[in-house]
Amino acid sequence: MKNAFYIASRYLISKKGSTAVTFITWLAAFAMVAAVAAMFIIISVFSGLEELNKDMIANLHADLTIKSKSGKVLPDIDKLERSLRSNSDVANFSKVIEEKVYLGYKDNGEIAYLRGVDSAYIHVNPINESIFYGKYPDFKYNNEVIMENGLDNRLSLPVNSSQDFATILMPKPGKGIIQQEDDIFNKKDIYVSGIFPGNEQLDNYIIAPIELAQELLGLPKSACYQIVIKLKKSINPELVKADLVKAFGDKIVVNTKSEENAAFWKMINTEKLMIYLIFGLVIFITTFNLAGAITILQLDKKEQAKALIALGFNKTDLRLTYFFTGLLIVFFGVVCGLLIGSAICFTQIQTGFFKASENLAFPVRIELFNYIVVSAVALFFGIIISLLFSKVNKRYLIEK
Repeated sequence: MKNAFYIASRYLISKKGSTAVTFITWLAAFAMVAAVAAMFIIISVFSGLEELNKDMIANLHADLTIKSKSGKVLPDIDKLERSLRSNSDVANFSKVIEEKVYLGYKDNGEIAYLRGVDSAYIHVNPINESIFYGKYPDFKYNNEVIMENGLDNRLSLPVNSSQDFATILMPKPGKGIIQQEDDIFNKKDIYVSGIFPGNEQLDNYIIAPIELAQELLGLPKSACYQIVIKLKKSINPELVKADLVKAFGDKIVVNTKSEENAAFWKMINTEKLMIYLIFGLVIFITTFNLAGAITILQLDKKEQAKALIALGFNKTDLRLTYFFTGLLIVFFGVVCGLLIGSAICFTQIQTGFFKASENLAFPVRIELFNYIVVSAVALFFGIIISLLFSKVNKRYLIEK
């Protein structure tokens, strides 16, 4: 085996032999380098995008979310609050009401989501840290709100203006004859105190004191739709969820952050799987260059193979020689591809040279798992192709 590996290494680096064989061999090697580097860069960018999306939705969903099992309004609010206050695993919790509303300003209007929160909300989801213009409401007035950037731009709403107010309209529940507009909607003028950046999860959102939502919906002061919970860092959310379900399971539903974002994570995992399959296919196609290189090498080294047989090599040793040649080409491609891919990713992290938009560079995250996946895929296909095309038949040895 040692002799076979030595001869394979000499075949790869020796300058003697056919120029065409040398060209095809190194073409196979550099094709593997390019495929490995491309796969590593793409999945590193995807890892960066995944992390960016995680950060973006971190301010929307808490560690645990409690909802009513039937209807919108949570039952036994006081009992739930007492239970959460006495739970040593709970760091903070906040009551939330979320409903669709119509937001109007002058001649413009939009359907938006009103999220009513109490003063403890920022201790669960620190959205106040995301405000880039204005300030977070101080909860002195129930009509002081913050708004998602895109919604504010579309309506051209003034921020921190004591003269211009937008109007929120909430449909009234119930039946009866409609005689005027006041029979259809509850209305409230709002004052926009700050703007926060939006994304797919926070598009068209207005965050306001919970008292505003309660007033528009005609709910009592203690009522809410959800309770969002911030746990202590060392606590497993599943354990706290199990305790809450045991105590209130017949009345409430408790979701972890991943369960609350089930559709989002399903989309992310599907996209990740497709990327792995696509670039796995690219590397698989690239390994056919390796098959060609091994086949051409066998034809070029036929006379040398006969000489090796005469010196004591057997068929297995000869096959190992060609197998190791293919394996060395793959190993060279993996190592150089990962080095080049890592260098490009590191440069992007440091400089942000490639832009996804005018103000956002493509996010990149270098992870050990990415190295393992890329190496495993390339070595898997490389080993299979090397095994299949390193076979030596008797006709090859006796032909003159």
